[in-house]
Amino acid sequence: MSDMTADFDALASAYDAWFEGKGKLIFEIEVKAFEEALPLLPKPWLEVGVGSGRFARKLGIATGVDPSARLLDKARSRGIAAFLARGEDRVFEAGSFGTVFLIVTLCFVQSPSAVIQEANRVLERNGKMVLGLVLRHSPWGRFYLAQAREGHRFYKHATFYSYEEVTALLKSACLVVESTVSTLFQKPGEVLGIEDPRAGFYPDAGFTILVCGREADRQVESK
Repeated sequence: MSDMTADFDALASAYDAWFEGKGKLIFEIEVKAFEEALPLLPKPWLEVGVGSGRFARKLGIATGVDPSARLLDKARSRGIAAFLARGEDRVFEAGSFGTVFLIVTLCFVQSPSAVIQEANRVLERNGKMVLGLVLRHSPWGRFYLAQAREGHRFYKHATFYSYEEVTALLKSACLVVESTVSTLFQKPGEVLGIEDPRAGFYPDAGFTILVCGREADRQVESK
């Protein structure tokens, strides 16, 4: 077990409680942004890094994987079919899912390239990959990086990426961004109300959603 997994196991209750406490409004803002994309996403759905199942339950994602046994207990209590595994582990057959979600997951994995490749493998033809990201150069990315430097119990394990780095990772897996949704324009410590998401990429957004498809599928569909 890695140090990160051990920390998430030990602090599972504190992690989950964030969604009802300090993170409640942030969570609602992010869920509202995801709801913009959900109607067009093919099922069945899988969340890699499902954690305690908060996003999965709210968005209607039936299946998830995560390396933290304690967090998976909470996900299962929320009705999620949850499997103990890392994102790069081969748990499912190729082409098993219509959409794979990675919601604030890439920043906590050891090999983002391997996780993206495995998520791509389990996608059916014309499937979609949906990333929910806190990007490094955004106000929230800078805020979490500062907390990481101070030894924050969760963010000390995180590696935040730029938009260009993420799109390069996707390109290496023959995936392209088809649409983008941005939200959380309120700054850290200043989140006072719900906000509407915006279509497109905004560098000052605290949370960015990328809906991705396979480049080959796009070429076939365009003919």
